[in-house]
Amino acid sequence: MTKHTEQHYFAGLDLAGKRVVVVGAGTVAQRRVPRLINSGALVDVIAPEATPAVEAMAEAGDLTWHRRPYADGDLEGAWYVVACATGAEVNAAVAAEAERRRIFCVRADDASQGTAVTPAVAQHGGLLLGVLAGGDHRRSAAVRDGLVEALRTGVVDERSEPPAPGVALVGGGPGDPDLITVRGRQLLGRADVVITDRLAPRELLEELGPHVEVVDASKIPYGRAANQDVINSLLIEHAKAGKFVVRLKGGDPYLFGRGFEELLACVEAGVAVTSVPGITSAFAAPAAADVPVTHRGVAHEVVVVSGHVGPHDEQSLVDWPALGRLRGTLVLMMAVKRIREFAAVLIEHGRDPKSPVAVVQEGTTRNQQTLRTTLGEVADAVRDAEIKPPAVIVVGPVADLAPESRR
Repeated sequence: MTKHTEQHYFAGLDLAGKRVVVVGAGTVAQRRVPRLINSGALVDVIAPEATPAVEAMAEAGDLTWHRRPYADGDLEGAWYVVACATGAEVNAAVAAEAERRRIFCVRADDASQGTAVTPAVAQHGGLLLGVLAGGDHRRSAAVRDGLVEALRTGVVDERSEPPAPGVALVGGGPGDPDLITVRGRQLLGRADVVITDRLAPRELLEELGPHVEVVDASKIPYGRAANQDVINSLLIEHAKAGKFVVRLKGGDPYLFGRGFEELLACVEAGVAVTSVPGITSAFAAPAAADVPVTHRGVAHEVVVVSGHVGPHDEQSLVDWPALGRLRGTLVLMMAVKRIREFAAVLIEHGRDPKSPVAVVQEGTTRNQQTLRTTLGEVADAVRDAEIKPPAVIVVGPVADLAPESRR
């Protein structure tokens, strides 16, 4: 019988608690099985060998792996079958048995010889999107990606009703607007009010609709600052006025971002609040400059330290003598102004003055600059290079690991 792949009937299958057989445990199965597991299907994989990822799923109890070749009769009791063995003969035999048993079967090596096909799939905010393009896989993937991007940016409005009043604390990431999380971008697209600061990706604000109120709560280092109590009050005031408020921050809300203070204030005021983690510049900025904060055989520890107060300030909660004795990676945030003090106290307590240091200014943005020096010379180097906040300072052997061709 001739298969007309361009005229499939699109349906959603409820596979929860139902047996699904996957013949083959290579890279195709590795891609297909997780979604089957997430659907609640009882997945049986039949294959003499498996990729490490499929084997790990079996060891975790997510699926049952039968370590043997396929044999006729293996599909008894199945509701759905995926034939993705290495050999075409095996896949043909699986498809033939599925046809006899009237079980829908996806044949990965030749879709036209199966009775079902797998669409290009994506999830977005509770929506499951699937695209079929008559066998043109590149086209279906491209359309799927375009739809998801349109939903994420608000070009396509998928809201069936306005969001409930409340507050979302959203980490905007290290600076590049593309590095905000999918969830963060989604909530930003639904906001009535956005309260932001100078470290949040500014380009994201350009995507907001004209109806969105933007409140500038910028905290300029060592200059004019919006009082945290005022910010808390604004979040609560707008939420209680029936608005959905996004508090857009740079990096992650809970890494020196006072996010938990804002959560506590909202909870105390009876305002619904959720938190969306963000990619922190403590790790992303060094990565953008080819500085791994850990590396096998080089660093087994990473300590992230706030430099907003000096090492001898009575408000400091940092055990600087202990940090001086560490051999791993030390990431200093908000430390440009006091870097001479920090370098001196680390050297005083045992850190080698020749320890490599990398300073990454405005990491992941078009204005990124990287300075490489040593702990003993970092203060003068930062001054001479006119490094300004925001900058991340990495101390330790990892700061000397970048490929020579990319220094």
